[in-house]
Amino acid sequence: MNNRVEILAPAGDLEKLKYAIIYGADAVYLGGQIFGLRAASKNFTIDEMKEGIKFAHERNARVYLTLNIIPHNDDIAELESYLKLLKDVPFDAVILSDPGTLMYVKEHLPHMEIHLSTQANNTNYMSSRFWSSQGVNRVVLAREMSLEEIKEIVEKTEDLDLEYEVFVHGAMCISYSGRCLLSNYMSSRDANKGDCSQSCRWKYHLVEEKRPGEYYPVFEDDKGSYFFNSKDLCMINDINHVIESGVKSLKIEGRNKSIYYVANIVRAYKIAVDYYYNNKDFNVDESWLKEIKKASHRKFTTGFYFKKPDEHDQLYESSSYVREYDFIGIVLEYNEETKIATIEQRNKFSVGDKIEIMGPDFFMTEIVIEEIINDKGISIQSAPHARQIVKIKSETVLKPYYLIRKLKEGQNE
Repeated sequence: MNNRVEILAPAGDLEKLKYAIIYGADAVYLGGQIFGLRAASKNFTIDEMKEGIKFAHERNARVYLTLNIIPHNDDIAELESYLKLLKDVPFDAVILSDPGTLMYVKEHLPHMEIHLSTQANNTNYMSSRFWSSQGVNRVVLAREMSLEEIKEIVEKTEDLDLEYEVFVHGAMCISYSGRCLLSNYMSSRDANKGDCSQSCRWKYHLVEEKRPGEYYPVFEDDKGSYFFNSKDLCMINDINHVIESGVKSLKIEGRNKSIYYVANIVRAYKIAVDYYYNNKDFNVDESWLKEIKKASHRKFTTGFYFKKPDEHDQLYESSSYVREYDFIGIVLEYNEETKIATIEQRNKFSVGDKIEIMGPDFFMTEIVIEEIINDKGISIQSAPHARQIVKIKSETVLKPYYLIRKLKEGQNE
């Protein structure tokens, strides 16, 4: 890898992998159907892994496999046979957190690059030195690190052949680097084995021990309080500081998110990172954050990078996402002679809608839908059916992998 920082994107399934890479990711991380920390995402079969890796390598992108659950004895018994299945799958690295898993990987995949997950809670340079001595090639630093701490770790391990990765965007949970017991306690779903129920996003009231049944709101809203509920991490306006800390990879969270979310966030960070490397002075472009906000999000925080989070980094009023735009379709093909685009619908749209087209190399262009033709060649007023294939006319050239969105009704432009 060259000296340019890597943009690392989530790939919850094969389609998301392709969109992440098309929209600018240098690498993606994915889970198989066991041993990853996102049980809710579709994840990959062995054949899908091979297809995804082929797609990525043809475009000079890398693919990392997550093996980062906190395993119990029953899991270890299954791990050996799983690693044997992966022997012929050409991953560029595996991401793990458990020393036993590390030993098994070194035994069964001896030439595999190894990345230490944030689940391992690496917060100091001596821990980095230890993991390097065990054969780890990259450490994903704990989310509780400040920029100054990150710089010190990088500087004090410069003599090692060791890279560092940090999270720059996505959901933050009330835990220590992802290690959380709340979900297990509240719903018997183990977050450390990929089955988090997001108990931290639920409504809570306070009950005093000697007054059972008397529920006190933690603040003056009688609907309850989301006092475990963090804002989302967003470092796009400070990406220069993160790059200059010496890390090699910028990680985006979101394997359960849509292809639109992944493409939108990756593209914004790619444009910001390109700007950093192509300009002598770094100046924040307000369009970066504006575009990011067109994907579903909570309010944003810079996490631990500049200070320890306080009450301003929590969301007390709601755990819901802000969704101002609907993702309505993907472009499959475009005929430049007829100026007809073939669209696969993802949410309803209608004749007369003003829509925004986004692509890998630009933020958006607007067109108005003048006509919709269904697969039988009949003109229709709207496309209401999921994954319906329709055609629209567009003077603007539309290419495969372009995405289409529209402002939700009632939202201001």
